[in-house]
Amino acid sequence: QLQFVESGGGLVQPGGSLRLSCKGSGFTLDYFTIAWFRQAPGKEHEGVSCIAYRASNTNYGDSVRGRFTISRDDHKGTVFLQMNRLKPEDTGVYYCAAVGGPVPGICPLDKSPYNYWGHGTQVTVSS
Repeated sequence: QLQFVESGGGLVQPGGSLRLSCKGSGFTLDYFTIAWFRQAPGKEHEGVSCIAYRASNTNYGDSVRGRFTISRDDHKGTVFLQMNRLKPEDTGVYYCAAVGGPVPGICPLDKSPYNYWGHGTQVTVSS
């Protein structure tokens, strides 16, 4: 079974930055459309950002647009989420999710098309 591994989470002060990474365990990500979701305690998963197969398009949730940037380095087999100007409300477990190949239109931020999920990495924004 394909495994996706997130890293880069941690504790950061408000206004700080973190960069999350998502890699495939034993395979490259270039065939996949990749999304980041987050889940705060007691809340549903929220779509944060996604990057389509071959980086043909990207998409961002309203709460992170202008602060977060998603990118992919298919040579390294890694998708990155650069998170700047972090706020306490960005706290949560961040999950990498994937679906093979392209999806119609702009990559979506709802969970339904993504059939591979990592175990998550904790991000805590607190002073």
